Amino acid sequence: MENRPNVNVAAIGPEEVPVIDLSGDIDERIVEEVGNACKEKKAAKRDEVNPVGYHDGEHTKNVRDWKEVYDFLIDDSTLIPASPDPDCQELRTITNPWPENPSQFRVVCQEYAREMEKLAFKLMEIICLSLGLPGGRLKGYFEEQTSFLRINHYPPCPFSDLTLGCGRHKDFDFLTVLAQDDVGGLEVKRNGKWVPVKPDPTALIINVGDICQVCF
Repeated sequence: MENRPNVNVAAIGPEEVPVIDLSGDIDERIVEEVGNACKEKKAAKRDEVNPVGYHDGEHTKNVRDWKEVYDFLIDDSTLIPASPDPDCQELRTITNPWPENPSQFRVVCQEYAREMEKLAFKLMEIICLSLGLPGGRLKGYFEEQTSFLRINHYPPCPFSDLTLGCGRHKDFDFLTVLAQDDVGGLEVKRNGKWVPVKPDPTALIINVGDICQVCF
């Protein structure tokens, strides 16, 4: 029950979520706003061999999530460790399985992913500056990285208040850039309770991931 949407909790409006304009040059205001936002964070079918592509079998507490996803790597192809063993020296190559239709799917996805990658690197620079570090302090660690883009589709459900689109989780990466529509569904944990966030389709949601917190 604790994993299901709470329809009795008032949603957080866009005015309560930090909204930061990154369209201009990096200045002290942007650095301070991003730093403060980060502090708030603290208080085709894939398989086991190729972990990218289409997938609709994610579970939360042994209950299947009501969604389907398509993952693809920004750098195609990408080398990853052959096993989770920290002493493993062997690498293997994974590539994106692209569908034939729609015909422009691959081009559009790759273009969008590259723009989001640029934004993520800009945010990383600002976060470093907000902590009193050189802006390029972490850039060298991400010259070889496994950034990927995920497209989530949540099919209509007749019992939406009893259904999980995406189960509760933390992002394990450095940063997540999330584009929403106007339907909503995102929830954040505040003071021990899951609270829905009203969507703003004109803005992007930035989640600070575990790797970012470990770095600092």
